[in-house]
Amino acid sequence: MSAMPQSPDATEVRFEPLTPDGLDALMAIEEIAYSHPWTRGNFIDALAAGYQVQLLMAGEQLLGYFVAMPGVQEAHLLNITVAPAFQRQGWAHVMLDALALWARGQGALSLWLEVRVSNTRARQIYERHGYRSVGLRKQYYPGTDGRREDAVVMSLPL
Repeated sequence: MSAMPQSPDATEVRFEPLTPDGLDALMAIEEIAYSHPWTRGNFIDALAAGYQVQLLMAGEQLLGYFVAMPGVQEAHLLNITVAPAFQRQGWAHVMLDALALWARGQGALSLWLEVRVSNTRARQIYERHGYRSVGLRKQYYPGTDGRREDAVVMSLPL
C-alpha cells in the first residue's frame, strides 16, 4: 500500500476495511492533510470500537478514507480524508456516497458530522452532497496558538 501519489486507474478503485497493515499509509496522509491530525491510537481505538473504517484504494494506492460511528438510527462521520494529491477529483463524493449506503444498511435515518468553521471547501462539498447546517459547537476543535475553533454541525436525512 502506497501513500505516494500516482495516477489512479479508475477500473481498479475499490473500498477495503482498514487493517493494522494499512495504518502506516493512512497515517502518512493524515499527518500531511491536517494541522491537528488524528493519532495512530485514535485509529486503533476506532477499529477496536467496531467503527466503520474504510480505505478508498486504486490498485495499491491509497486515495482516501473515512471513519464512521454507528448509532441508534443514525451514523456519525468522524473523519473523512482525501489524500492531498488526489483532492478536487471527486473522491470525497465517492466516499460520501459509500458512507450513506453503509449507514442506510445499518438502519440509520440520518448522518451527522462536525466540520471546522474555517473549512469552507469541506462545508461546500457536504452541502453539495445534501448536508445542511443544523448547529454550532463552540470551541470544538483545537486551533492555533492555544485557541480553539468552532464546529458547524451538519446533518443529512437518509
